[in-house]
Amino acid sequence: MARPVTLFTGQWADLPLDTMCAKAKEFGYEGLELACWGDHFEVKRAVEEENYCQSRWDLLNQYGLKCFAISNHLVGQAVCDLIDERHKAILPDYVWGDGDPEGVRQRAAEEMKNTARAAAKFGVKVVNGFTGSSIWHLLYSFPPNDPQQIEAGWQDFAERWIPILDVFKEVGVKFALEVHPTEIAYDIVTARRALETLNYHEAFGFNFDPSHLHWQFVDPVRFIKEFGDRIYHVHMKDAIRTLDGTSGILSSHLNFGDPRRGWDFRSLGRGGVNFEEIIRALNRIGYEGPLSVEWEDSGMDREHGAREACEFVRKLDFEPSAIAFDRAFAEE
Repeated sequence: MARPVTLFTGQWADLPLDTMCAKAKEFGYEGLELACWGDHFEVKRAVEEENYCQSRWDLLNQYGLKCFAISNHLVGQAVCDLIDERHKAILPDYVWGDGDPEGVRQRAAEEMKNTARAAAKFGVKVVNGFTGSSIWHLLYSFPPNDPQQIEAGWQDFAERWIPILDVFKEVGVKFALEVHPTEIAYDIVTARRALETLNYHEAFGFNFDPSHLHWQFVDPVRFIKEFGDRIYHVHMKDAIRTLDGTSGILSSHLNFGDPRRGWDFRSLGRGGVNFEEIIRALNRIGYEGPLSVEWEDSGMDREHGAREACEFVRKLDFEPSAIAFDRAFAEE
């Protein structure tokens, strides 16, 4: 059986969930990966209100849709980040509070613990998200970085996330980090280090998203090979490198959609990601979870893109062979 094709609602959170469900069904999706912002999945209500989780399922069931994961990228970002005014726009008011940086980080950590509890109550086994990073701004080593400062950043990550992950383990839910610039892990080297720093905590793994690896010149297929037992969820998302000798992959402080950028996201099949090899690699590691479309393309109507992306993934996905193709010539 082919893997279920779902749609991540993070880029659609301006729409009520009822509207989103109707559109996803019409586009051809089998389910939704619910974002924990907008009205799609509210962690506070899920934890505190007895019937809230059932109300989400009632709405999904009305449209014949499934849900395999929820995602709380925005709050997760604030757990380790150096907090500034930018975070106010992405956080719930009760997490932002008075904006005191350490208070924000602590409230974000508690919200991620509650996200694990909400996921368990809702009946899904995976929460996708970000971790933030206190050392992302030290990416380029000039003025020269103090190695102890980098080590302190990794220690900060462990101290803040291990208690969160302990709650995930307690309630039987996995946390899947979307390896991504601005997170503690953004490529294969740092993903390895994240696992090591957490002592390979069983609740911690990855939401594989090839787009963020591709534009950095990191091999997405190699990522799958290396972390096959830690891939808890998969995003289907494309990107393209548009390097023309004037702008690099650091994007020149240009916003998404600006044609002067050195790279950008594209609708599935219209970028540079080799999805054929990704499907084959996912088959080799035995991944049977959803293929969740995270649709982003500043140059295309999103409804056209979401429908097209669903068709693309359905056509692309295939089951691994259960028999050698030259079986007829094998000796009995």
